[in-house]
Amino acid sequence: MKYILLFSILLLTGWNCSAQRWHTEVGKQVPYFEIDTKDGTKKSTATLAGKVVLINFFATWCPPCRQELPEVQKRIWDKHKDREDFEIVVLAREEGWDKLNPFLAQFGYTFPFYPDLNRKIYSLFATDTIPRNVIIDRTGKIIYQSIGYEPEEFEQMVDLIQLHLDQPY
Repeated sequence: MKYILLFSILLLTGWNCSAQRWHTEVGKQVPYFEIDTKDGTKKSTATLAGKVVLINFFATWCPPCRQELPEVQKRIWDKHKDREDFEIVVLAREEGWDKLNPFLAQFGYTFPFYPDLNRKIYSLFATDTIPRNVIIDRTGKIIYQSIGYEPEEFEQMVDLIQLHLDQPY
């Protein structure tokens, strides 16, 4: 019985670790993707070149995402929104404008949101678990990845964005 319990714990721990794995790596180039914007234009990794970019994956129903997004608005977007060398790309995993529009109206976020209905973009980065954040430097290299929302880790992310924006390009 003791061995069955130990095997079960190891199996579940291994499953949990693999479920949270990244398909991308810090230090590597961000995978190419295109986003359909609300006005029908396309945004792609090519249009993000030369910018420090925060990519955030979330869902409207996700409690940690709902904790994190007000901090993204207040501590990142409100501070850097007027910079031409900074961009935020917030992707709603498996949600379209039918869910995003009421969510945005309810909470009043002003940073850019985009649907990722079929996990087309999310699947380039991961398999499961949100929120996830990725920071890309001006050369398109991934410099940071995080899973979940923890205030201490969020603080590190805010500091890293500021550090890279302070560096001359």
